[in-house]
Amino acid sequence: MFANPLTERLADFIRGVGIGLQAAKLPDPTFLPGIDVRHGVILVDEARLAHPGDLLHEAGQLAVTEPAERNAAKLSPSDGDEMAAIAWSWAALKHLDLDPAIVFHPHGYRGASQAYIENFSLGRTFGQPLLQYYGMTFESKKAAENGATPFPHMLRWLR
Repeated sequence: MFANPLTERLADFIRGVGIGLQAAKLPDPTFLPGIDVRHGVILVDEARLAHPGDLLHEAGQLAVTEPAERNAAKLSPSDGDEMAAIAWSWAALKHLDLDPAIVFHPHGYRGASQAYIENFSLGRTFGQPLLQYYGMTFESKKAAENGATPFPHMLRWLR
């Protein structure tokens, strides 16, 4: 579907976890170049896509949204769900064995990308408690109590 192998790999993963993603022509400007989300589907204009890793963040926003609201015309994530989406993106890139800079690139996250990489690499996470609350992962202590692998391992990818 996509010419860029990284874009195709990310798209396969996103579709594989149950999130709709399709190629599209997006004539209007979008918040993230080449990406729009409509009715629970990520639309990708590969010709305008600036950073393929942004697909994981958008997928994370859909993944942590309440299922009943996931297919809304437009998402309006809360601050908490935005943090959970960042943690979800970290888990996804670790699952895919990708360089964190693919998602947390210098042009995103209001200049905080490097700080996110450093903090998550050192286990200083945020957003993960919400992922645990949503039943998607466990922090270390809960993982040990449940005989599971802790975050960034995900028990499930969708809320």
